Amino acid sequence: MEQKNNNLVVGMTVFGAIFFIFGFATTFIITLSAPMKEIFGLSEFGASLLSSAFFIAYPIMSIPTGKLIDKIGYKMTVVSGLVLMALGSFIYIPAAQMPSFPIFLLGTFILATGVVFLQVSANPYVTAIGAAKTASSRLNLTQALNSIATMVAPWLISIAIFKGLDFKSPEDNIAAAERVPMPFIIMGVIVLLVAIAIFTIKLPKIATVKSEKKSIWKYPHVVLGGVAIFAYVGAEVGNANLLINYLSTSIESLTKESAATYAAIYWGGAMIGRFYGSFMFSEKTFSQKIVYLLPVLVLAFVAGSFVTEWNWAIGATFTGAALVNFIIMTFGRSKAARTLAIFALIAALLDLTTTFTTGNVALWTVVSIGLFNSIMFPNIFALAVKDLDNAELSGASGLINALIIGGAVIPPIMGKIADTAGYTWAYLVPAVCYLYIFYYAVKGNFIRRA
Repeated sequence: MEQKNNNLVVGMTVFGAIFFIFGFATTFIITLSAPMKEIFGLSEFGASLLSSAFFIAYPIMSIPTGKLIDKIGYKMTVVSGLVLMALGSFIYIPAAQMPSFPIFLLGTFILATGVVFLQVSANPYVTAIGAAKTASSRLNLTQALNSIATMVAPWLISIAIFKGLDFKSPEDNIAAAERVPMPFIIMGVIVLLVAIAIFTIKLPKIATVKSEKKSIWKYPHVVLGGVAIFAYVGAEVGNANLLINYLSTSIESLTKESAATYAAIYWGGAMIGRFYGSFMFSEKTFSQKIVYLLPVLVLAFVAGSFVTEWNWAIGATFTGAALVNFIIMTFGRSKAARTLAIFALIAALLDLTTTFTTGNVALWTVVSIGLFNSIMFPNIFALAVKDLDNAELSGASGLINALIIGGAVIPPIMGKIADTAGYTWAYLVPAVCYLYIFYYAVKGNFIRRA
């Protein structure tokens, strides 16, 4: 029993770090579309191609990655993914020096391929390393660590790229281009060091040997879950992709630097909600959950204040939204499908409210969507792989992660609508995505055939 617990701790520690790494990289790329728009004078549709270059790697590489795991194991797949991330990061150096948007796209695709290696490895590993009934709790915990990074990334862009620039002159565009590589150089060095560290340690092994089994295509809940992942990632990325430019153009008092801090709060909402999920979907008593609630609310207050240069009023508002999110989560009764249905419906309503309102109301409705995005990926994934054995997990994970291509498809659609009809109408698209997720939570995940 002690050895089993030690294996769980080692595995969760390593893969918690992995979730942090690919969370930072993913959100940094998404948020980078705003400065790319200014640097290269792009339309919203053109700027969204940066997200497309990232997420197109998922359908191309996810299923092959699942097969690669079967051949070389989770550990070496993770090491390979980290090396590819470093290579993609370093390509940003010549891309910024030229500067060349196509080379930015190339570096983004290579970096994304590394992220795909990590993500396809990480989710089934965390699912399989412990008891099935607490899989959703473990996934929410690792996703919470992922979300710490996703909150840091937009804040870093606000200070590392946007700081002091108003993009009213060509000189500002050149200065922004010159600032882009440094965060990627730092990330490249860090992921190489992590790759070396993982290569030298012994990880708990998860069975990957395929046994005679039915095709995962015969499981409707897996396929429909993949479509739900398509909708979720498309909605989450699409909302975030327009956020900085939408807020800075619709609210006169907000600069792009300030708007980027609200993007950090949007991603911070996902962090807070996933910390909730890490104990709300566990077997802890309600009184224990209340004890865990308090430090998460403190984290919300500090994080919301910190990214807005210690604006305590914004920190308090974010904390209030976080408390409401917790209260709503309790109506889910610790059930993954029930909570997913409630959160998807509320996220759709928030997007609709963003479309038909303006000013601070629209600001906080779009920012608050992050809180309700929080448990979607881990809960959809846990529902989609339910009833599969360890040998089927890598194939199912490959299929599900391939449909993360939603992040490549939905943002350009929203960008085109923003260019032609205005930003607010673009937010109707993710509302439709969330309504599909509501369907999956209510009915789609229960359809199982073999």
